[in-house]
Amino acid sequence: MQKLIEKLTEKTAAAFAAAGYDDTYAAVTLSNRPDLCEFQCNGAMPAAKQYHCAPIAIAQAVAEKLALDPAFASVEAVMPGFLNMTVAPQFLSEYLSEMAKDEHFGIANDPAPRTIVVDYGGPNVAKPLHIGHLRSAIIGESVKRLYRYFGNTVIGDIHLGDWGLQMGLIIAEVRERQPNLPYFDEAFTGEYPAEPPFTISELEEIYPTASAKSKEDEAFAAKAREATKRLQEHARGEYALWKHIMAVSIADLKKNYAKLNVTFDAWLGESDAQPYIQPMLDIIADKGLAHESDGALVVDVQEESDTKELPPCILKKSDGATLYATTDLATILQRERDFHPGKILYFTDKRQNLHFEQVFRVARKAALLSPEAELQHIGFGTMNGKDGKPFKTRAGGVMRLETLIAEITDFVRGKITENQQVADAEVDETARLIALAALKYGDLSNQATKDYVFDMDRFAAFEGNTGPYLLYTIVRIKSILARAEDAPADTILPPQSKDEKTLGLTISRFGEELYSAYTASAPNVICAYLYDLAGAVNKFYHETKILAEPDAEKRKGYLALIALAKRVMETGIDLLGFSAPDKM
Repeated sequence: MQKLIEKLTEKTAAAFAAAGYDDTYAAVTLSNRPDLCEFQCNGAMPAAKQYHCAPIAIAQAVAEKLALDPAFASVEAVMPGFLNMTVAPQFLSEYLSEMAKDEHFGIANDPAPRTIVVDYGGPNVAKPLHIGHLRSAIIGESVKRLYRYFGNTVIGDIHLGDWGLQMGLIIAEVRERQPNLPYFDEAFTGEYPAEPPFTISELEEIYPTASAKSKEDEAFAAKAREATKRLQEHARGEYALWKHIMAVSIADLKKNYAKLNVTFDAWLGESDAQPYIQPMLDIIADKGLAHESDGALVVDVQEESDTKELPPCILKKSDGATLYATTDLATILQRERDFHPGKILYFTDKRQNLHFEQVFRVARKAALLSPEAELQHIGFGTMNGKDGKPFKTRAGGVMRLETLIAEITDFVRGKITENQQVADAEVDETARLIALAALKYGDLSNQATKDYVFDMDRFAAFEGNTGPYLLYTIVRIKSILARAEDAPADTILPPQSKDEKTLGLTISRFGEELYSAYTASAPNVICAYLYDLAGAVNKFYHETKILAEPDAEKRKGYLALIALAKRVMETGIDLLGFSAPDKM
């Protein structure tokens, strides 16, 4: 099904051709003066240069042809050569009816779907999730859903930090606290215990303790390095203990990500990339791309077209240690061999832009993935407090993610209790849904690359450009449909009022707006559209007696229109990663 604006462009192209002009000038856009018209075409201005005549003459000739098309209620040529268009109510109703009959609203899949790996989340095991993990999880989850909606095979990969010295530090600290565990007995040959020797709370305390100790105690630091070495050699005891660390950590991570309605298809990490490091280094060596610099192994990535200096990508330090770039390149090779992706998309803090530019250039030079495959990094800004600085707890520390979720949920629960519109048994679940909408929409409505201020009062407000406002609009439609004695009409009727037509036109933009969000990997485009749609729904509701309309046909038509709006809004918020309650 074509987008409405594509249909109008096609008709306008035919009119340009019929008037004797090149139809490539016929692009139709939304009007930037909605007080004057609904759509516009500005092609007469550039066409005038080719045909050496006044643009208004071209516009008038095209307008005469379009006046014969029943899709338009009016087409006016205005100085200096604009075409102002208003669509016919019948044409709009037919388009909306076609949308309503399709589960996918007539939105076509990408004609060239790909396998896409979305790399987001990126937490370290044995550490609690904090607010620094919020944006990657929220944005990545939404983009993953959006790519799936357009027919791609999408693999959401959490890319855990689960290898290296941090693991050795934990194992060394556990050994000091519980030296009699069988994992540290070289002579032990039996089965290791099925239950881990620590809880998640203990594990989260162990790492910072061990990290601080290693900075002051060289003997302990040496033990941690030795434990790391033994783990990387898959020594039986250390590897079994690492598996416990992983199991405990992943169970806790899944629980906390579930609170954000975030899921991953692949729970792979740096450990899974380790077997690919040497093959990746061999490929780079075979191509003669790497050389030594001050004892380190590096690849030059500077290109002649660069306007500023780009430092070499370091694959190995002078002491032989690998870096994040090494692991990321090995992970690209792993993904190429496992998934054959057409695109790998990364969501991290924008301060890692240089890192990914270096990694991508090395991956391209070494042909670690197919030439057609796309590598993209979307770096996001920080979530700041009202003081404009990175968001902190009242004590000045980094807030745990579960604490933030609990605080905004408690805040919303208080508002729900005050309103007394929700049964006591449903308060907790309703508060959870509204809080999630407040948190996610508050983040996603901003352009990803921009910093934003976290303001709980504003994010959780039931009015204004907020997630709860969208939910309130959906709940209002649910209430009307539930109270209606009639079923909605099978088709959308031609609009008879300005507000009814505005709502219909706003609904009709869904496919276009969703495609824009998809091509730009930008959930904020969906947010802006849903806010417009919610505004159009509420204006229509306030200006129209829906249930009190005495004409049964009109009443059923109104119900059909708002039912379609509800479906569109529910699809939109699902792509953003949240859902609506039945009451608020």
